[in-house]
Amino acid sequence: MSPRPNVSDERKIQIINAAEDVFTQKGFDQARMDDIADKTGLSKGTLYLYFKSKDDLIIAILDRMIQREFKQLETLNQDELSATDTIWKLTDLLAKDVLGWLRLIPIVYQFLALAFRNKYVQLALKKYINRYLDILIPIIQRGVETGEFRQVDTREVAIAMGAMIEGTLLLWVYDRSMIEPEKHIHSGMKLLLEGVQARV
Repeated sequence: MSPRPNVSDERKIQIINAAEDVFTQKGFDQARMDDIADKTGLSKGTLYLYFKSKDDLIIAILDRMIQREFKQLETLNQDELSATDTIWKLTDLLAKDVLGWLRLIPIVYQFLALAFRNKYVQLALKKYINRYLDILIPIIQRGVETGEFRQVDTREVAIAMGAMIEGTLLLWVYDRSMIEPEKHIHSGMKLLLEGVQARV
């Protein structure tokens, strides 16, 4: 006999999905917990049993996005790839994820705004950055050790790569007519990799 599904987990997923839709359609400031309750068909009281505020829902949405991204990155098989090819595979995965994120950009930047006043969000972002670095630094170090990359500060290179991706998204928010996220993430990574390649 198969185990019964966890109704509490299913309910949380239902609420998070509804909150994504409501925040995307109305914007974070205009959305109300009543709108999310209506979208789920739940009572407002039931909604508050799971999430106490819109801030809590933003955190849950971003946490789900980040967990999904890292699950893909950590399952990438690096054994038969050079460091450069591995970084390109990671870039492809991240660029595809970014395309899925674009409709949620207002939610993403609300999350960043929360970081200024919410220590829990600051901690979540710190964990995200460090986890990203934990994946990327060993790849860069392998490239240095095999002579594929010149002697570089691997942590600094990893930070620069992350900043390039995050910065491209921010520029897209500023001017969508100028930035094509997938294209510019790839062109930025190309320039960065050219800078660390060992000179023949």
